[in-house]
Amino acid sequence: MYQNINKIYHAAIYVRLSKEDGDISSSAKLESNSISNQKALILDFLKDKKDIEVVSVRVDDGYSGSNFERPAFQAMLEDIRHGIVDCVVVKDLSRFGREYIDSGKYIERLFPALGVRFIAINDNYDSLKGKNQADEIIIPFKNLINDAYCRDISIKIRSNLEIKRKKGECVTPFVAFGYRKTKTDKHKLEIDPSAGSVVQDIFKMKLRGMSQDAIANRLNELGILSPFEYKISSGSRYETGFRQKEQALWSSVTVRRILENEVYIGNLVQGKRTTPNHKVKQTYVKPEDDWIRIEKNHEPLVSDRDFEIVQRLLGMDTRTSPDQKQVYLLSGIAVCADCGAPMTRKVSTVAGKKYAYYLCSTNKETKRCSSHRIPEKDLEDAVLVMLKQHIQNILHLKRVLEFIGTVPFQEINMKKLQDRLEKKKQEKERCKELRMMLYSDMKEGIVSKEDYNIIIDTIIKDLNNSNKNLINILNKKMQDEISKLNFEKAKDINNDIVLLKSVSHKQDIINNANENKPILAWINLDDENIKIYVIKGAKLLKSELIKVEDFELDNLIYTIKEQILRNEENIAEEVVDKYYIDFANILYSYIKSNKDINYKYI
Repeated sequence: MYQNINKIYHAAIYVRLSKEDGDISSSAKLESNSISNQKALILDFLKDKKDIEVVSVRVDDGYSGSNFERPAFQAMLEDIRHGIVDCVVVKDLSRFGREYIDSGKYIERLFPALGVRFIAINDNYDSLKGKNQADEIIIPFKNLINDAYCRDISIKIRSNLEIKRKKGECVTPFVAFGYRKTKTDKHKLEIDPSAGSVVQDIFKMKLRGMSQDAIANRLNELGILSPFEYKISSGSRYETGFRQKEQALWSSVTVRRILENEVYIGNLVQGKRTTPNHKVKQTYVKPEDDWIRIEKNHEPLVSDRDFEIVQRLLGMDTRTSPDQKQVYLLSGIAVCADCGAPMTRKVSTVAGKKYAYYLCSTNKETKRCSSHRIPEKDLEDAVLVMLKQHIQNILHLKRVLEFIGTVPFQEINMKKLQDRLEKKKQEKERCKELRMMLYSDMKEGIVSKEDYNIIIDTIIKDLNNSNKNLINILNKKMQDEISKLNFEKAKDINNDIVLLKSVSHKQDIINNANENKPILAWINLDDENIKIYVIKGAKLLKSELIKVEDFELDNLIYTIKEQILRNEENIAEEVVDKYYIDFANILYSYIKSNKDINYKYI
């Protein structure tokens, strides 16, 4: 191969150190690959090379070898394209790059085509000396090994980051506006007092009805630094592709991102984006189920309730005109009753006077629905009336219910319910007559006492079940009338319920009587005297007047059991006649209906 021995090459020294080298490599290897050591080794190599003149030193500090989009590397390529550099010197092939396809593209194709000499010192490779058979095998093989090393590092880093995310550690280089990393632990977040107060103000303004544009304009008017400018002012090397002006200002997009970010309620969400592999740097959004979300990971700036309300507001159409700071009252709320589309606010000017109204957005866009044009004031007034009514219902519901319970019994004015009550009364009378007939049959020996008790129990249970079903129906009816604000009807229904409950309670007492459950009833006649009754079955076992100071319930029950009930058990059962049944029924009903009488089963 012909070589020009008199040619002077203008060399660019290229050195690189990645973060991966520091994370994965040993300290000894890290030191050997340091920027200063790479420069020293290359300069020492070139000191006796008379045909090479160093014109630039390009340094990529903290950049991965798998990506050739490095600033210093690209600057070196520009120098090559402009003829400033025609020789590239590196410590070894791994410092040049670890991606074997792109490394081979530069070394095997691009550099030879441009007449660029390439030297890798530790790999003993100099393109000027020509290729031998060993180089054609070894160079690609070394590049392949470097690529595999890079792939291994990528897997280890991804796995390490995944573990940290699941532990609730923040692994992003820059944290959300309003927070900062703690001094003691770079993976933990704490509130930034200055930026945090701005975030809280943004949420407050949104809750007051301001649009995102209005909030952004307000922040710009106050001279509050945007998240980008705040990070720069704090000494951060933060960069973004969204910056377009000399000074990045607040925008509706920036405000919305803050309002939607659940980091402000204490949740840390990471791992939203990833790359297909270590070679492809273009990211894509992962499915939400694959995101790593750690709830209540740090101190919140906003309450859960406020955050939820804001999310609902963001789901509405809250756009405003340039001269309007606050959202219109019904923006994002009013919808078409026919098609469900949002109602759009429009303003028309007639004879110099402006008229605001709402119309169906579907009609405006496709004419597939009628306009439903409604004046703004009429719609707002209607909504206001309904809101007031709803609030009044809530505020006065308890008072209404109390009123219904205290109204005296009045004549039922609902024909259907009156008929039901009348039927219940007739059933009660028929049951009473049937009971007396059965009692006569039992007395005459036609029906045994066991059969008599079974039949009576069945009748009473049926009557009670029927009463309960009707009470449930009436309760539902009363609630319906209350919801319709028909308080008079609700009051009448409540009276019916009270009546039916009274009947049911009386039947319960009669049922207990037939089951031979003793009952003690007492009434305070005056400040000094109490009248007591002891009943078992259809018998009045005792009626006595005692002094108030002598009334002690537990002692009285004990005495009754020992002196009265025990003796009653030893007396042979006798047939009770109609007089005692009627008397007991009257007494039970009286006990239950009289609020002054207390009773207890013993």
